[in-house]
Amino acid sequence: MRKPATTTASKTTAKTTAKTAAKSAASSKIVRSSKVDMTSNAKAEIAGLLNARLADGIDLALLTKQAHWNVKGPGFIGVHLMLDGFRKELDTHVDEIAERIVQLGGIALGTTQTTAKATSLKAYPSETIAIQEHLNALIERYAQTANLVREAIDAADEAGDAGTADLLTAYSQMLDKSLWFLQSNLAD
Repeated sequence: MRKPATTTASKTTAKTTAKTAAKSAASSKIVRSSKVDMTSNAKAEIAGLLNARLADGIDLALLTKQAHWNVKGPGFIGVHLMLDGFRKELDTHVDEIAERIVQLGGIALGTTQTTAKATSLKAYPSETIAIQEHLNALIERYAQTANLVREAIDAADEAGDAGTADLLTAYSQMLDKSLWFLQSNLAD
């Protein structure tokens, strides 16, 4: 009996689905017991969700520093110093997210290799120099990250994890404030 023909598109979709499933399984695996009062499935779900936000947070921190180092033009010092402050705040929230993953019994996946594979953010235009271009690129990525964090807050609430929802709410507030500062630097 002949096997049905498969198209290149269906093979590609199958490979993509398999990669996504493997990545998700790795990011949500619970490896240590934890006395946090949640089911193992809920812990695994939240660990996976947090690892996704961890990758975005690390990427956002790195691209913020990229802009900080390379921004040029009128208003330089104000934007340069503002971005340095954003990076410090991002580092604090990234650390809290990673530690929450470990508290739940998971592994925080924060290497450059795992971050590059897992980030949801569009690649940053590394040749950018002008303040306006940096601000626009940062606004797009801060807004995307903030929206994804808000979705994660809802998922944590649904899983009954008030601790994670609270941690992510603080992160969301920081992202929203940073977004406001970035947008306020653009000429109307």
